[in-house]
Amino acid sequence: MGPLAGTKIIELAGIGPGPFCGMMLADMGAEVIRVDRAGGAGRGGRDVLARGRKSIAIDLKHARGRELVLTLCQEADALFEGFRPGVTERLGLGPDDCMARNPKLVYGRMTGWGQEGPMAQAAGHDINYISLAGALHAIGAKGGKPVPPLNLVGDFGGGGMLLAFGLVCGMLEAQRSGRGQVVDAAMVDGAAILMAMFFTMNGMGAFKDERGSNMLDSGAHFYDTYETSDGRYISIGSIEPQFYALLLEKAGLDKDEFSAQMDQSLWPTLKDKVAAAFRTRTRDEWCEIMEGSDVCFAPVLSLNEVHEHPHNVHRQTFVQLDGLTQPAPAPRFSRTAATLSHGARRPGEDGRQVLESAGISSDEIDSLVETGVIGLPS
Repeated sequence: MGPLAGTKIIELAGIGPGPFCGMMLADMGAEVIRVDRAGGAGRGGRDVLARGRKSIAIDLKHARGRELVLTLCQEADALFEGFRPGVTERLGLGPDDCMARNPKLVYGRMTGWGQEGPMAQAAGHDINYISLAGALHAIGAKGGKPVPPLNLVGDFGGGGMLLAFGLVCGMLEAQRSGRGQVVDAAMVDGAAILMAMFFTMNGMGAFKDERGSNMLDSGAHFYDTYETSDGRYISIGSIEPQFYALLLEKAGLDKDEFSAQMDQSLWPTLKDKVAAAFRTRTRDEWCEIMEGSDVCFAPVLSLNEVHEHPHNVHRQTFVQLDGLTQPAPAPRFSRTAATLSHGARRPGEDGRQVLESAGISSDEIDSLVETGVIGLPS
């Protein structure tokens, strides 16, 4: 089931963006075989990012372990890894090694800085990659310091999702050409491409370098979050004139006083007045007044609330799997709907099945277990 059903992908287990890429691919029906570290610990079904995959635990530093991965590559459509540049080459599992066994293999590489460049070998995290891309500078309140948007922009949007897109593109091309290739997915590149619209605005002179001074970065009174009387928050995005007029009406604001919507010199004063208006009612009371209208309104929900909202309930945006609330697969397809098969496996839980499917005998598997080349959960 799912649009990627029938594809087989090898995941050399890592952290953050790599597992997110694997989750995206598995959610869409790909058979993703996660190569975990032999002897490694896992969180089982509590790890949302590891859901939907088979797990085999292999000692990649052992020659027989390396050979097992190369054997799996022979029948795979793609492999991806998230190590620093050169690590898989030193293991004997680099692109040349794997594609020698399968010339059609698409080899995905997930790094922060990319495979080459002055910083390619340096350590880093999401916050560093989005800094170099210009994204972090643009996020934060006026007069304040840059605020990391969790690790959504670098690790996930500009990292794991970018790699998943690249792998699918590579696999489509390989179907036509019969040849694989390397996909170099760098989080600094991904964060940069997510900023495309803001480079447009900047080039037009329509984006101020000062944080919190633009329409979409909390500078505008009609595009921001506001505290309600019960200490909760709501969000407003009333950009278009007709939506703005409805905001004024439903919030009880003077339309003449607020008529100069795009006069940025008035934004700080108008923001204070909007904030005062929203502090007069609770969040739920504002929901009764505005939710579902064209104000462009929504309550700011916590992770513990989202699954209870009627819209999310109707769309089944969140599901329960292994006793854990988690986001359902997205996007949705009319004919090849994705279905969650299972949560995260313990490292090595599917080892025997994976190796038997690859044509390896039970005696050989027993030998691999005895010598520590593969690990099985106790």
